[in-house]
Amino acid sequence: MSQAQAKTQEKLAESTTAVPTSTAAQQSDNVAHALAGAGGGLLSMALTYPLITLSTRAQVESKRAQSSTLNAARRIIKREGIAGLYAGLDSALFGISVTNFVYYYWYEWTRSFFEKAALKAGRASSKLTTVESMIAGAIAGSATKPRKMLSPGAPKSKAPSTLATLIALIREEGPARLFAGVMPALVLVINPILQYTVFEQMKQFLEKKRRVTPKDAFYLGALGKLLATTITYPYITVKSRMHVAGRDGPREDMLTTFRRIIREEGYTGLYGGIGPKVTQSVITAAFLFAFKDALYAYTVQARKKLARR
Repeated sequence: MSQAQAKTQEKLAESTTAVPTSTAAQQSDNVAHALAGAGGGLLSMALTYPLITLSTRAQVESKRAQSSTLNAARRIIKREGIAGLYAGLDSALFGISVTNFVYYYWYEWTRSFFEKAALKAGRASSKLTTVESMIAGAIAGSATKPRKMLSPGAPKSKAPSTLATLIALIREEGPARLFAGVMPALVLVINPILQYTVFEQMKQFLEKKRRVTPKDAFYLGALGKLLATTITYPYITVKSRMHVAGRDGPREDMLTTFRRIIREEGYTGLYGGIGPKVTQSVITAAFLFAFKDALYAYTVQARKKLARR
């Protein structure tokens, strides 16, 4: 490694390990994390969006045509061309950037609260416990729920704006509707909590030996997402089957659907179609962590330069 590269890595390490010493500094650090998370999500989404499109649509077409996901993906590209892989990219970029900004801001805010409480209590380590991490993730996940309620569904010829949707939703169903389904959604918060916890633990282990680079963050993020998706995928499967069963016949509860899948398909049925999903989500998460790690460092550096002026 050259001297210039070594200095760059040193600056990045100093930026990412700086500890806020005041409320204003902590607030600024929360915003820096939020901006880095939003930017990382935007870049990773833009980079992997074709894979997201293929993994989602190819699974649907493969089931209809009783063919492999790969063959379905080839048919989509042949029918719609490369441009078809980017349909809906603008709304996806807007959604991920807003969601990530809100999520990371509130996660860091809650984490700093717990860390300060741990220091006041004289705890040996200020690092979050598993329960504290889950609470932080639940709060952050709840904060993103109202925005998700406004996300557009299938493309329409004249889709209303986000503001128009918000006004209509509040007028017709009341403000409480914005938080409908929060509790079921919180179950899926386990996914990012597991992902982030595994990432942080492996990062701390690696930091004892050397500095963690964005390349390291890429691999650690991929491993974290792989584990999280593997654990939570059965829940996703059960929820999707419940939706289909409720549309085609009597509505089933979660336990009934869970037992039916195991009885008819075995435990492997809970992981049906996980290949394309885990591939897409792992790659997207890997780029997210790598981009966020680098963007956070540069955001902190920019903030310090502005403070000196």
